[in-house]
Amino acid sequence: MSVITQPTDTLRRQDPLMADVLAGEALRQAESLQLIAAENFTSRAVLATLGSALANKYAEGYPGARHHGGCEYADQAERVAVERARALFGAEHANVQPHSGSAAVLAAYAALLRPGATVLAMGLPYGGHLTHGSPANLSGRWFDFVGYGVDARTGLIDYLQVQELARRHRPEAIVCGSISYPRHPEYSAFREIADEVGALLIADASHPIGLVAGGAAPSPVPYADVVCATTHKVLRGPRGGMILCGAEFAERIDRAVFPLTQGGAQMHTIAAKAVAFGEAATPAFTTYAHRVVANARTLAEALRVRGLAVTTGGTDTHLITADPAPLGVDGPTARGRLAAAGLVLDTCALPYGDQRGLRLGTAAVTTQGMGETEMARIATLLTAALTGGDPARVRAEIAELALGFPPYGE
Repeated sequence: MSVITQPTDTLRRQDPLMADVLAGEALRQAESLQLIAAENFTSRAVLATLGSALANKYAEGYPGARHHGGCEYADQAERVAVERARALFGAEHANVQPHSGSAAVLAAYAALLRPGATVLAMGLPYGGHLTHGSPANLSGRWFDFVGYGVDARTGLIDYLQVQELARRHRPEAIVCGSISYPRHPEYSAFREIADEVGALLIADASHPIGLVAGGAAPSPVPYADVVCATTHKVLRGPRGGMILCGAEFAERIDRAVFPLTQGGAQMHTIAAKAVAFGEAATPAFTTYAHRVVANARTLAEALRVRGLAVTTGGTDTHLITADPAPLGVDGPTARGRLAAAGLVLDTCALPYGDQRGLRLGTAAVTTQGMGETEMARIATLLTAALTGGDPARVRAEIAELALGFPPYGE
């Protein structure tokens, strides 16, 4: 395990309890396989920036217009992050201050909509996010959400249904994006539907934005009025969010982020975003993004061959959703068995039923250097863990595989 993931000697002396917590987490990551679709390993440079002196800086406002003094380097860091994001995604404007993807989506709503507005988005049972109208979320309490779904047979978005719902409800905004849809949205189709009913188009691209950066997925930027995204996941940056838009909405977006929905910017995170955007602009990241997709397709097919019901028949992205029921186990039980074996992943809603399936992704294991051979081995170990394989043996094999590909070197 790399020393970069270990607590410092200072922390060990000052707070041994938290030092043990951090050491335990580093060991957990080293000895298990991180298959959560929303997780990844940042670079050493991103980690170093997160722990930099900018963590001490208060910087409410925007470059050149801060509410605190001493922001000259904070301004430089944010300007670099903004310009790199604009160049990377071909956007006229970028706001890099959102603390998370959810914060980015809610800020977009605040910028574009009034409370009570009708919004058309993917329904939660089909892969919609909490910010797409959950009654437990501010989005579902402030706006009138209408949910679209997927075709019961193919699992693919039914664009005729989207069009029909848009014509019937005349939403002020349409949201395209999901947390568990493994295919590329047809952004042009959403744009046509939005234009027909006079709606704004908001793309929640939190999952595919890293693939977009690496040229392994189509970009929503030319089609959507506003694009919201995270900076972790496949993009491999720090945990946080961002918003991309045209010049027409730039001022409204900026005001919605600060001061309407957030306070001081997290400057160490913004600087780390700048580092990640720089890394994502390299040929090496392009290669990585395409390998992520190749690994996901190999893993999806291997799981299908071994008996899991893979939704939509496969994937175009980094994530896979599958029903383990053909192996005689439900989603939550499967997740527990896999966690005990060292395979860390999530459950998700499956279309047209109350059952939950498995959601897994290949971003982190691809960062570790694993390829299609390892994907086949992961599928074998996963099915063994679900179908009564010797738990100790399966756990040992998974640890051996994980330790053979340390994310930060030996």
